[in-house]
Amino acid sequence: MKKYNVGVVGIGLVGSEMVRVLEQRKFPAGQVRIFATREREEEINGKKYRIEVANDNSFKGLDVVLFAGTEGSKGASKQWGWKAVESGAYVIDNGDDFRMDERCPLVVPEVNAHHLNKNQRFIANPNCSTIQMVVALAPLHRHAKIKRVIVSTYQSVSGTGRAGVQELYEQAKEASASYPEIKVKSKPSAYPHQIAFNLIPQISTLSEDPGFANYYKEEVKMVRETRKILDAPGLKVTATCVRAPVFWAHSESINVEFEKKITVSEARKILSGAPGVVLLDEPEKSVYPMPLEAAGRDETFVGRIREDVSCPNALDIWVVSDNIRKGAASNAVQIAETLVSKQLL
Repeated sequence: MKKYNVGVVGIGLVGSEMVRVLEQRKFPAGQVRIFATREREEEINGKKYRIEVANDNSFKGLDVVLFAGTEGSKGASKQWGWKAVESGAYVIDNGDDFRMDERCPLVVPEVNAHHLNKNQRFIANPNCSTIQMVVALAPLHRHAKIKRVIVSTYQSVSGTGRAGVQELYEQAKEASASYPEIKVKSKPSAYPHQIAFNLIPQISTLSEDPGFANYYKEEVKMVRETRKILDAPGLKVTATCVRAPVFWAHSESINVEFEKKITVSEARKILSGAPGVVLLDEPEKSVYPMPLEAAGRDETFVGRIREDVSCPNALDIWVVSDNIRKGAASNAVQIAETLVSKQLL
């Protein structure tokens, strides 16, 4: 089997997971080189890697470069992404700098692999909350065109990176020790408010776009990215994104209106055969997707499918997926796998 040289830029939660996923999914990597802000040695999955500092010549000889790009973090792909392309590599960028750039396809392999081509070698990885939603919605959209989507998310702290995970852990210990008084005295740093035993209806900062007044940027991403991925520029989408005191995996409550009726049984049949989807929908047995079950998995889990009693052609569904795996690292590696399978590499 042909081997491909891979670069990974960034070694935080997402970058480390990218390295694990490459190994776990047995990507045909001949060499894996990791770049960060300082030289050192890191151990991932029991294997030691030498971490390099990138320069203009770092990407020569690499076939694929994965930019870890924590949500909202700027810089790495803006500084080095196009240089990697110029060196002959395909770039798969998990950051948000180029998602809406016309030069860059925005790809979820189960949904729009047809957007990959030899002429656009800088590929954007969508936002984590968008990825799991479109994996669930695209099969239904192909059956009966979607008119409108209303989504509320319950997003885990790992979406903020290690700082968010550590803050929830420390606050949970502090609050538990003072029960029944659950307010912590330590000042939050990763979030504007205490996250332990709380919900924060803010992810990122307010949008500066006057067309999205009082929307936070995470919500705007879901709107714009969904339209681009589904090739539906006029699709009506609105989102409310909430940070939840959960370590791993995002959950979403989605109300979706179609141009024609889809019954619950039809939706279950469609989704049970959809790529990347696991159907968990036996409400009478309390079987439905939950973050604890989705953590560490690459699939998107769907359940609680029911007809919206207030709208004749609408369904309510519940969608859960690991935001660090399918929402970031695994989706990026799947794009690389698709490049191989389509013989684009």
